[in-house]
Amino acid sequence: MIGDHTPVTTLGVSDLQRARDFYEGVLGFEPGTETMDQGITYQSGSSAFFVYTSEFAGTNKATAMMFELPGDAFDTAVADLRSKGVTFQTFDAEGMEWNDGVASAGDGAFKSVWFTDPDGNILNLGSGMN
Repeated sequence: MIGDHTPVTTLGVSDLQRARDFYEGVLGFEPGTETMDQGITYQSGSSAFFVYTSEFAGTNKATAMMFELPGDAFDTAVADLRSKGVTFQTFDAEGMEWNDGVASAGDGAFKSVWFTDPDGNILNLGSGMN
């Protein structure tokens, strides 16, 4: 069954070098396997994601990839991203309270931020989701 295997997120980008600058320079991922200058795989925890060139880069208007972090790591990651110039998106969502781009719910037990890569792929960091 396919449910026994770990999925790999795929993100289309228009400029692979610009994407590398973001994923490696801003987010701090180490490059992994490259596929004929068309894409690169990055390890993340026990999974991976693949960034590849596509004419349809950034056309998804929903969250494309999410990272779940424990509370202290979440706060540190948010501060680090801010220091690198990343801005967080906000939107109307029932039950969410927003403070400086950080969404919270459940008396602060759940926290989350959304931001985009240079092609507009929407990425999310969350804490307290489970």
